[in-house]
Amino acid sequence: MASQENGILILDFGSQVTMLIARRLRDLGYYCEIKGYTASFEEINKFNPSAIILSGGPNSVYEANAPYIDVKKIIEIAPTLGICYGMQLLAHQLGGQVTTSTTREYGLKKLNWKQLISEKVPNEQFVWMSHGDVVNKIPFDAKLLCETEHHIAGFSTDRYWALQFHPEVSHTDYGSDILEAFAQFAGCEKNWNTQSTLKYCEEIILNTVGPEDHVLCALSGGVDSSVVATLLTQVLGKDRVHCVFVDNGLLRQNEFENVLKQYRDIGLNVTGVDAQKEFLSALAGLSDPELKRKAIGKTFIDVFDHSIKKELSPYKDKIKFLAQGTLYPDVIESVSSIGGSVTIKSHHNVGGLPAKMNLKLVEPVRLLFKDEVRQLGREIGLSEELVGRHPFPGPGLAIRIMGDVTENKLRIVKQADHIFISQLREQGLYSQIWQAFCVLLPVQTVGVMGDGRTYENVLSLRAVTSSDGMTADWYDFDGKFLKNVSNLITNQVKGINRVVYDITSKPPATIEWE
Repeated sequence: MASQENGILILDFGSQVTMLIARRLRDLGYYCEIKGYTASFEEINKFNPSAIILSGGPNSVYEANAPYIDVKKIIEIAPTLGICYGMQLLAHQLGGQVTTSTTREYGLKKLNWKQLISEKVPNEQFVWMSHGDVVNKIPFDAKLLCETEHHIAGFSTDRYWALQFHPEVSHTDYGSDILEAFAQFAGCEKNWNTQSTLKYCEEIILNTVGPEDHVLCALSGGVDSSVVATLLTQVLGKDRVHCVFVDNGLLRQNEFENVLKQYRDIGLNVTGVDAQKEFLSALAGLSDPELKRKAIGKTFIDVFDHSIKKELSPYKDKIKFLAQGTLYPDVIESVSSIGGSVTIKSHHNVGGLPAKMNLKLVEPVRLLFKDEVRQLGREIGLSEELVGRHPFPGPGLAIRIMGDVTENKLRIVKQADHIFISQLREQGLYSQIWQAFCVLLPVQTVGVMGDGRTYENVLSLRAVTSSDGMTADWYDFDGKFLKNVSNLITNQVKGINRVVYDITSKPPATIEWE
């Protein structure tokens, strides 16, 4: 498999941004994989890493139950980079000293390099810090690599580097150059591109699905499931891949009909299923976002199970797998299975399948980021219309309605969203934005329309730029654009008398509101 040759192994100690390390390195052309810090040395040696990176994490190294790995063994296996908690772990075990600091460092800090690591990295720069503990004594055989005004920020030997800051975060200047410098220090080979990504995904399919097995593919209308369905069809053949596109009533305006036609036009073996009543019934009275996600996830499973027994009954004995377009960010936000990161929100497509389905999962893009999936989609010949679609959550508009979901609220959100997205396209802004949508708030306000008093709903617009979905910045619209969209929505969508714009980045917020 593509996972193999001179790859960089990242050991996750629970950082929320561990995935960004992988993404930055892949962007640079280095294949890497993430394993939990509990991985055995047998597993680590089997991977045969060209370099090892110890991630950040929320713990203190001197806590009784702090995540632990023998770093002396690690640095014997391959050149090592410790980031944040990883740096403190190296210091703690190799003769340095880690203490709680009275001067914590969070956010941007000015850094001075004491050693030249790359001609691309200046002597002074700004980096992103997020730590309370500090290294106040480096290992005896190490040299000071860099420092801030208050603290040691890095040290190194001819076998390892240690950095207190996060080069993987976009806020760190020259972050990719720093990671590149470490990869060169470690002697890593560039072996990751769109072609190797394609080979990797194809091998996952071939190594997972048996030669006679059929696959049920759950389509959402988004780029992830579209790429997965197309990959499966190209690798296994159209007759063995049975795609199901469900109208759950939570899609955008006219989306079911339009996308179903696109799927058939590109040659997918797809069945459209109308399950609006089932989903609305499952959501009735639910306001908590986690309960809504779980109800939707369960209903999807029920619908797919029913489809096997009804629409796909001739193949029910042959269908052994359910394919999903699960991505790395879905996994990291849902479960702490890799390292120990805090769960942000659950995703309906993460966590396995109920026993009653008697199916196994195949998820060929589970270890990819959104931008990698888009590049893959172009490589396998999908249209830009499909590849460039904004991300759309599996639970659909249910999590863009704060509170309970009703047909009237869905009507409001669909109409408003259609206006917002149409204006983005008309103004040539759609492709500049990672994700844009409307959120219906559980708030009513007084307004004036036609000389009469109104007491109606508040709608929030949300638009962000991002490269991976792990971090995001709000899009700085021209005021005239927002004014025009607000006027169109309040004039054309019955039930809205106030429009606001969300100017919160991720973090501290998430992209979606729920």
